[in-house]
Amino acid sequence: MKDLTRGSVVSHILSMAPPIVVGMITIMICQLVDLYFVSGLGDAAVAGVAAAGNAGFLVNALMQMLGVGTVALIAHAVGRKDRGDANLVFNQSVVLSVLFGLLTLLAGFALARPYMRAIAADEATIEAGTTYFLWFMPALALQFAMQVMGSALRATGIVRPSMLVQALAVIINIALAPVLIMGWGTGHALGVAGAGLASSIAIFIGVLMLLAYFRRLERYVAFHPAQWRPQLRQWKRILNVGLPAGGEFAMIFIFMAAIYYVLRDLGPAAQAGFGIGTRVVGLIQMPALAIALAAGPIAGQNFGAGNGARVRETFVKAALIATAVMIALTILVQLWPGLLLAGFSNDPETMRIAFLFLKMVSLNMVAQGLIFTCSSMFQGLGNTKPVLWSSATRVLTYSLPAIWLSTRPGFRIEYVWYLSNAATTLQAVQSLWLLRREFRKRLVLPPQEEAGQESVASPARVPT
Repeated sequence: MKDLTRGSVVSHILSMAPPIVVGMITIMICQLVDLYFVSGLGDAAVAGVAAAGNAGFLVNALMQMLGVGTVALIAHAVGRKDRGDANLVFNQSVVLSVLFGLLTLLAGFALARPYMRAIAADEATIEAGTTYFLWFMPALALQFAMQVMGSALRATGIVRPSMLVQALAVIINIALAPVLIMGWGTGHALGVAGAGLASSIAIFIGVLMLLAYFRRLERYVAFHPAQWRPQLRQWKRILNVGLPAGGEFAMIFIFMAAIYYVLRDLGPAAQAGFGIGTRVVGLIQMPALAIALAAGPIAGQNFGAGNGARVRETFVKAALIATAVMIALTILVQLWPGLLLAGFSNDPETMRIAFLFLKMVSLNMVAQGLIFTCSSMFQGLGNTKPVLWSSATRVLTYSLPAIWLSTRPGFRIEYVWYLSNAATTLQAVQSLWLLRREFRKRLVLPPQEEAGQESVASPARVPT
């Protein structure tokens, strides 16, 4: 366990962010490798895999319910020096991860084809997306357990083990992808099914590695079978924090689904170009997201310890670092977009759309970095409802105008990206305003600190 209530906030952020970003980048690279090898199967396969992968946002909503609730409550317990509560939250989160994983499997197998029929441009895309989805479902189900274990470690200030496991799992996935997709060395090419199967095998091995770490090395939180009996009060605690954060990812799913819906009349190349572009943008944004995720446990431990001034300091430092990173990355994208997209498709139209998307959407990366930081701070405070409201605003201000514009004569794909940028900027402004209001409500500073003197903030109310 690492005590984040002491020492330099910037030092904590900068020491935790690199392992987090490495872990996230390896996951994104895994998705990009799948797309790279699938691209040889044609635009329909690329569009199908990309559209099916978008459903991962919906599953991520459930993962966030567990991950955010686990991080917040364990971090608060660590700040209070309450190890017993930290272990109880962890073990109840493990039980929920098993339950959610089983529900994901059942829902995925039942709804894969209806989902693809609702958003895909043609029958070939529907078939490719459905096939990939069915073989990828075990990976999504297993990620619940990986999410809970990684979240528990991050709440205690430990990030390196999760990063190493994720990196090894991705290496396994990358090694399996050409073998299973293209049939390298075996002569049995599975196509898009191989992409899903490679991910499922890799995640299964990753879960086994994390289980081994917890059993042999982790000491602050650990598996206690006696605490596995379902306790509805603890589930309520976890989900009260996690449900709004899960709703945020559900909003991202709706946002992305709306884009796919608007683009479907423009053909598979438009959906394929968008799918490639979103994954490249996601990869580029990982450093800022890692900074935000590092700030969450720091804020959570200090909130649990009643250090209100240090919570505020965490936000300011994280926001400044994330903004600087996003400005640098925006310049990179504007100057060398073709370098980032090289090799993903041989179709000129697909690459033209991906290029246009990257150039235009990268202009809102600073706003996106602020959204990441605000979201992580709300998680650290244990109140994620404001995040849901700001995400819902983004969906409404984008989806309805975009769908309406797509029905008008002269509709152009650029309109989709203009609306996306405007909606993201609005969400950033709203998130900053909501966080400022939350600070005023929950971080009450003593009079002498308000006058500029150093002291410890009065204990903030910790949700239970």
